[in-house]
Amino acid sequence: MPTSNTLRVMLSALICAAGAAHADPLSYARYDQVRTSDLHLDLKADFSRKTLTGYAELTLNWIDKSARSLVLDTRDLSIAKVQVLNAAGAWAPASYLLDKPDAEKGQALRIALASQPQKVRIYYHTAPKATALQWMTPQQTMSGKRPFMFSQSETINARSWAPVQDTPAVRFTYSARIDAPAGLRVLMSAENDQKATGVGGWKFRMTQPVPAYLLAIAIGEIDVRNLGPRTAVYAEPARIDAAANELVDTEKMINAAEALYGPYRWDRYDMIVLPPSFPIGGMENPRLTFLTPTMIAGDRSLVDLIAHELAHSWSGNLVTNATWKHWWLNEGFTTYVTTRIIESLYGADVAEMNLQLEQEELFASLPTIPVAKQALLTRDPDGNPSTTYTDEGLAYPKGAWFLRTLEQRAGREVFDPFLRGWFDQHAFQSATTEQFVSYLRKNLLDKHPEVLSDAELDEWLHGTGVPASAKRAVSTRLAALDAQRGSWLKGELATKDLDTKNWNATEWMKFLNDIDTKASAAQMKELDQAFGLGKSGNNEIAYRFYLASVKAGYNVREPLNAFLMSVGRQKFVVPLYAALLKNPDEKAWAKAVYAKARERYHPATQTSVDKKFAQK
Repeated sequence: MPTSNTLRVMLSALICAAGAAHADPLSYARYDQVRTSDLHLDLKADFSRKTLTGYAELTLNWIDKSARSLVLDTRDLSIAKVQVLNAAGAWAPASYLLDKPDAEKGQALRIALASQPQKVRIYYHTAPKATALQWMTPQQTMSGKRPFMFSQSETINARSWAPVQDTPAVRFTYSARIDAPAGLRVLMSAENDQKATGVGGWKFRMTQPVPAYLLAIAIGEIDVRNLGPRTAVYAEPARIDAAANELVDTEKMINAAEALYGPYRWDRYDMIVLPPSFPIGGMENPRLTFLTPTMIAGDRSLVDLIAHELAHSWSGNLVTNATWKHWWLNEGFTTYVTTRIIESLYGADVAEMNLQLEQEELFASLPTIPVAKQALLTRDPDGNPSTTYTDEGLAYPKGAWFLRTLEQRAGREVFDPFLRGWFDQHAFQSATTEQFVSYLRKNLLDKHPEVLSDAELDEWLHGTGVPASAKRAVSTRLAALDAQRGSWLKGELATKDLDTKNWNATEWMKFLNDIDTKASAAQMKELDQAFGLGKSGNNEIAYRFYLASVKAGYNVREPLNAFLMSVGRQKFVVPLYAALLKNPDEKAWAKAVYAKARERYHPATQTSVDKKFAQK
């Protein structure tokens, strides 16, 4: 219930005097005092108002017996009332206040308590522009008949649709009841009943504890196809067949991962292919991976994305970074595991090609990444996401390269049990780099000190770039491209004579990476005419072709307009707009395209592209 100014001051003083600072500066929550052990959401989705309305019920585990306050993270939530479950088993009103909003962190919701209740309820509704939620009109969907909504909670956006302790340090089980308009299916990162009808609300239960950033919801016109005994894919009806065909190897991937790292502990591995505005490649929401439709190439050439999201079932979901400063524990480990899954399923040659491309793109990205952000772990305190690694991606390949170095030096017979032990011993826990280093020393380096010196360990964790001692991947198939590429760029080899008939997607991606900023407009035109790259069904290839064409001055406005109007993945659209803005002849055109396309993009993508336009 709202408080007077006097009571607000008294309440704020009481709460702020509650003790020492917590460990995650991106969260207001005092999880050293009290932790959420279970969350229940009872919400109604209103597409006309673009809001979720209802309540969140938190079950609490009190750690500090003297604490008399609960602090939760929120962003743009409208709080109607707060209740606590009293000793008599009745719900009673509680006093609360919301701090002034912070642009990055949102607002702390501070609840004053006379005792330590087991449960607290917060009644609220979300804002129409909640940072985690995208509300889509029927016109923005494939059928044009029904609206669609989906969430993206990572890194600290769960607080924009639920009042929670929004830190990866806190894990909780959850349940939910969601009301949605008739004709729409609701899915969450929880148990999804394929036979549910939504009568009486869509009901969910997640029995394994997860951090708030893995809370996920999708509502829309959605169909389902089973892929195996514990796998299925959901998608819009017009996309379901293509999605099912692309993801047919998913069960095999799970088996391959289990053989390496132990049992899959989340019961089912389902996926949903979202509308094109989904801002990233995939999100590893447990039991329901969210996927971009840009991974559907028609030939399963981009399924390494699925392997990556599946790998998160061990690295990231099972063992989670305790704060975002330690993000490499999620993404570096996952990138390493992805390569091992790909190798197991598709062979060492394919894995080595992917790995070489990954490492080359790492080096290509270094000039764009501030030196202070090139370490896996900075020596500075945690900061906001813009001062960690969640927007640069160096944690992915560099973290994987570090683990691969350990594997190469120790041998797989030593390293594989070591890595599986990390997952087993820290299952359903949140961990720091310091904890991993302690585990590394005890379980590998103390027994095999020749594997890595203290100086090398420090260089990997805290140094810039990649240590000179790192062994680079060399693919014989990709090496064969170099001579052709060099001769073609010099004009010694005609475009029609390029021997591409056996190239796979990775080879095309490497070729296009290597001619970026080097090829002329005439050469890009010849490539397009010879191989139809401007109309490629493989979005990774099409993106690289468009990027190189814009930089070369080759006019690809027609297909690029269609691409930018239909694809919202930040990895693609942000660099393309940036390249267009650097070309004086394309700046006005890019502005006109974005004016039409912006409403189709997720809020996260809008923010990223807006920044590019603001810089010009």
